[in-house]
Amino acid sequence: MSFLISNWQFWALLAAIFAALTAIFAKLGVSDIDPDLATFIRTIIVMITLGGLVWATGKAQGLDGVQPRTWGFLVLSGLATGASWLCYFRAMQLGDASRVAPVDKLSVVFVALIAAVFLGEKLSAAGWGGVALIASGAIVLAIAP
Repeated sequence: MSFLISNWQFWALLAAIFAALTAIFAKLGVSDIDPDLATFIRTIIVMITLGGLVWATGKAQGLDGVQPRTWGFLVLSGLATGASWLCYFRAMQLGDASRVAPVDKLSVVFVALIAAVFLGEKLSAAGWGGVALIASGAIVLAIAP
């Protein structure tokens, strides 16, 4: 079990499963409510849950050591997350979950491109092929009747 806990693939797979559940629950949750209000409610739930986890595990003490640069990037990440969630819930209200979620996953393509350009990360030819397949699949699902 300790192998799984220290394995990034295990956590990435769990993230994908929870993201799938997020899409389904979001689609059901925005059926009769303003998507911005739905995003606000979801954000409160996330804050309470994570706040409880950080407090219960004693990790809140680490706030003192967070550097200004780190705060800056985390604030930017939080703003981007909020914008993403607002757009995602609006798209879920207007479109089919089976089409919205794959387009949302184009973020994988954007991450690969931005990481290559700005972070100097390198993907193999097979890696770029996988990125192209993700992009192609998302586009096909988005435009398919």
